[in-house]
Amino acid sequence: MTSAKPLNVLFLCTGNSARSILAEAIMNRVGVGKFKAWSAGSMPAGQVNPHALALLEKLNYPTADLRSKPWDEFSRATNPQAPELDFVFTVCDNAAGEVCPIWPGQPMSAHWGLPDPAAVEGTEAEKAIAFADAYRMLNNRINIFVNLPLASLDSMSLQKRLNEIGKTQGEPKPA
Repeated sequence: MTSAKPLNVLFLCTGNSARSILAEAIMNRVGVGKFKAWSAGSMPAGQVNPHALALLEKLNYPTADLRSKPWDEFSRATNPQAPELDFVFTVCDNAAGEVCPIWPGQPMSAHWGLPDPAAVEGTEAEKAIAFADAYRMLNNRINIFVNLPLASLDSMSLQKRLNEIGKTQGEPKPA
């Protein structure tokens, strides 16, 4: 799997307000030139979680174009202009269990679930820690992914690696 044009990646979560938004921003920064990322949800919240925006802004990510959107935007059945997807990753357990639309192309998919930082109750500091933890896990997984030798992996090997990445919690391991 090698391409002169960036490979298209979609991150899915039910509400598309926190984890998938973080993943979209991270991928578009670390995968620039190699990957183009979007995020969507099965039942979008309609707005990006303010804690996710605050964290991304603190880390100097552009946030003006981030928005909570339905996954129908990426289905050719409802949007003939939808980009052809190369990869689809679910980042929440609910979205992983839902019946997804038919995606354009034949994207490889994997479940990269992690705890929902938006569900954390407590002080502002505790919420900030939850978002920082989600960011760290996604950043680690995405860095491992963008450094995979895609051109030298067959589809079965790549699928195995994608599934393994979804179990990564700590620091990135070499590809």
